Amino acid sequence: MISACSEQNQISKCKGTDYSKWTNCFGKQKMTKGIYEGQYLNGEFNGQGTFSWADGSKYIGGFKNGKEYGQGTFTFLPSGNKYVGEVKDGKLHGQGTFTWAYGSKYVGEFKDGKKHGQGTWTVEDGTVYKGIWENDKLVVVNEIN
Repeated sequence: MISACSEQNQISKCKGTDYSKWTNCFGKQKMTKGIYEGQYLNGEFNGQGTFSWADGSKYIGGFKNGKEYGQGTFTFLPSGNKYVGEVKDGKLHGQGTFTWAYGSKYVGEFKDGKKHGQGTWTVEDGTVYKGIWENDKLVVVNEIN
């Protein structure tokens, strides 16, 4: 993945204050819910960028049509939870790793923001659950260690 900083050097800086007209450029937009800094296409977040919410949570990665899309990293505050992986239309979708601040970790497939498909959940005491998830629930247990 190319960093947003590297990308910034390859496209021009957005001009003017009418965000809806920004296209094929790198800009920064402050909104009530947070700050976006990254690439724009046809007035929307598109390409590599960073969105920082007012509570300190952050997403760094790809955007498409104004939403988080592709590879990215979410850091959720104040919880400290973190997700690294694929995103579609602003939701966890595809392969990824979700790590809870208290020590549990899920590595596997996501669909529409929920654990869905093959996955491994390691809880804070070290117990490992491997199986198939549907709609955030473990429905087929293949192995427990």
